[in-house]
Amino acid sequence: MPNGGQPTIVSIAARAGVSIASVSRVLNGQGARRDTVERVRRAAAELGYVPNAVARSLKDGRTRQLTFAMPDIGNPVYVAMVRAIQAVTKAAGYRLLLHSTDAVAEDELAVLHSLGDRTSDGLILCPIRITDEHIEALTTAAGPVVVIGSLPDGVPVDSVRADSVAGSAMAVAHLFRTGRRRIAFINGPSDTVPGRNRDLGYRTALTACGLPHDEALVVHTDFGIDSGAAAVRRLLPARPDALFCANDQLALGAAHALLARGVRIPEDIAVAGMDDSALAQAGWPPLTSVDLGSSTRGRRAAELLLDRLEARGGTGTAPPPRTTTAPPRLVVRASTAPATDSPVTRTA
Repeated sequence: MPNGGQPTIVSIAARAGVSIASVSRVLNGQGARRDTVERVRRAAAELGYVPNAVARSLKDGRTRQLTFAMPDIGNPVYVAMVRAIQAVTKAAGYRLLLHSTDAVAEDELAVLHSLGDRTSDGLILCPIRITDEHIEALTTAAGPVVVIGSLPDGVPVDSVRADSVAGSAMAVAHLFRTGRRRIAFINGPSDTVPGRNRDLGYRTALTACGLPHDEALVVHTDFGIDSGAAAVRRLLPARPDALFCANDQLALGAAHALLARGVRIPEDIAVAGMDDSALAQAGWPPLTSVDLGSSTRGRRAAELLLDRLEARGGTGTAPPPRTTTAPPRLVVRASTAPATDSPVTRTA
């Protein structure tokens, strides 16, 4: 290379013994004979060639970057989604940018609007509330968006959702089958999509089991571990024999609070969560939980986003908006063993 400068496609072509056009095709991923690809890549590596991603993005209008915006980067559910999304996007040659919105609507809207700045080619968004502003921003987004969550009918965006209604009903029915009759519910905020759906599943299952709905057995809080512990203090006077928690973080916090008060799990009170995250197996006893397919949802969202990008790039026909639902699956562990006839002892 002249003057010790950076390697170019000319110097790579000379080293590999192929044409400049062949080098250009290989470096731009446009295909070539296998032996040509191998020679070009070997020559590029020997010369220390580093692709200029900025120049490439200016040429083809793509950044080769995608964004995943989630409510809580510390929640194991979203960690599982990140791993699944990155496996798909990395294989397709994209970098994945992570953004934690803290479930703040203004932050979610800002990420949607940032697609117009061309900092990434597409977005996977996990909102827990859907406002009119969200619908407007989704409908007019400057790039492809896939939502992990439930959307109102008619929103022209691909989505991947969990069946929280069926999952909640599944957990309550399981607790009923183990002999529990005062099944308390620790839920997240009632103005969120997951909070509403999980409450509907809880109420539906109570009716199906012939149990009354008792407001003294329901607590609405946020979705954190500390909130699960605080909810236990409010519920114990109502003498529940089971706790169904809207996620594993709440369930783990509730279990810690029960054990600290000398309440035995599951002999005195059974505990079940949702998401079947890593937390479900980390506690003692291990928690029964409903698997809502976090990895499955992440992987499918990434696949849908890549489909949109290919269609936008002219390599395919854009399909109509698609909705995928991941089926729930109950994972039974020691925290919900069948009730016994032993007396229940609780300390407030």
